[in-house]
Amino acid sequence: MYKTCFRFTLVLSLILSLLACSTVKEVLDFGDDENVALYDHVADVESWKQRREESLRKPYGWLSLVGLFWLEPGENRIGSSIDNDIILKAGPARWGVISVDGDTVRFKAHSEVVKVSGELVADVELIADVDGEPNIVTAGSTQFYLIKRGSYALRVKDSQSPVLVNFAGLDYYPVDESWRIEGKFIPAREGEVIQISNVLGQLEGSKLAGTVEFERGDRTYRLAALDEDDRLFFLFADRTNGSGTYGAGRFIYTELPKDGRVIIDFNKAYNPPCAFTDYSTCPLPPPQNRLPVEVLAGEKEYNQY
Repeated sequence: MYKTCFRFTLVLSLILSLLACSTVKEVLDFGDDENVALYDHVADVESWKQRREESLRKPYGWLSLVGLFWLEPGENRIGSSIDNDIILKAGPARWGVISVDGDTVRFKAHSEVVKVSGELVADVELIADVDGEPNIVTAGSTQFYLIKRGSYALRVKDSQSPVLVNFAGLDYYPVDESWRIEGKFIPAREGEVIQISNVLGQLEGSKLAGTVEFERGDRTYRLAALDEDDRLFFLFADRTNGSGTYGAGRFIYTELPKDGRVIIDFNKAYNPPCAFTDYSTCPLPPPQNRLPVEVLAGEKEYNQY
């Protein structure tokens, strides 16, 4: 009798220990074909928030933007001296000269403290962000690189940017699992594009992945999805914009469709860079992605003070 009780107690203790060690991602097997996954939605969203804030706090993240300068054909003198064509707030008086000749942009350094991608280079062709990984021109805490938005421009960052140094953190709506919604994915036609405008008023065709159709309450809603980096990307607006959330809308990513279904977690909706700085060129939600409902989930409007 004593041995039987001892074995029972030992087995029970082992079972309780295994259950206590279970994690959010653990899968318990209850048979050959039936698996139940443990998922903590609040923990998942809180982890995402932490990664989001860490990304913003990086030395050369979006909060470090301090300038956006459009380049003219021919020579563009750049430096901190007031007699340059492009005047930076820091660094040497003469960074150098940027020459634009059609689709070729070159930088000639006029200072020995200026480095390109970490190296001292006298003359180098600049790579725009749309053509690959741009080469970074740096002096001290300030850096710039080439972007193309119709025409060429320099995006300037500073790890000592006041916006970054004084970053006050982010504010969110309470996590609400009802805003984690499963929808039906309707693929786009092969090669179909959608016109996306940006804050500068420029239009650009983007590859349309498809449309996600979902229900909320007694209504059906649809969002156009862009194909980006093996994920779905949504630019959306809703009735909280300008009265709780950033006025121009928010962004959200999801995993690719699985069995024709997509989960959109609006608790992970976040502000575009334009919510923090005037020096970014954010895309805007297309008309079909303006939801006639208040999405009381995700990131709220940023208030620095």
